[in-house]
Amino acid sequence: MRRARSTFARVLAPLLLAGALLPGRCLAAPPVLEPLVPELAANPYRLEPGVRPFRNRMSVSPSFGYLGADRMYALRLTYSPDPWLGYEASIAHDTGHAVHALLHTFSAIVRRPLPGRVQPYASAGYGMMVVFPGLAVNATPVTKNALAVGGGVEFFIRNDLALRADMRNATVFGKQKDREGVVTYNYSQGTIGLAFYRSIQP
Repeated sequence: MRRARSTFARVLAPLLLAGALLPGRCLAAPPVLEPLVPELAANPYRLEPGVRPFRNRMSVSPSFGYLGADRMYALRLTYSPDPWLGYEASIAHDTGHAVHALLHTFSAIVRRPLPGRVQPYASAGYGMMVVFPGLAVNATPVTKNALAVGGGVEFFIRNDLALRADMRNATVFGKQKDREGVVTYNYSQGTIGLAFYRSIQP
């Protein structure tokens, strides 16, 4: 066994040495990764000075929180054609036990862009709440009109990423058994999540 190792070393060592000394035969260095956004490579949390630009920007915001007393998960898509005005489509799932619901709304986002990282906004919108009765026998989903009014604040970590906190009041219009007319149900809604921003060319 020792003789076989010695023979192997005598044959292989010169080949390795020759390969290392010949030009162009050296092992190539691993490629250097290039950052997706080069200006963020040196300082990933740098924020451009001046008022935050919102015009022609779109954001995707996954978040979680609560609707009434139940846990809720939401996904929001916002587009701002103007610095002060944006349009938002939202879908939220209320994970109740006996019943669970989907709340989808279309809202207007109004803000006054400010310099710095903190950007408050107000929102108002209309949508539908679809209530699923869970495992109830012979029960079908119920769809009700809903209004959502509130606001929130975004804290920009960098130019294309913000931490978003949102508080709204959802008013659901429905009917109650043995009672005439429209009955309203109010639910507090709070979420926290991230907002990923991208510029959209008009």
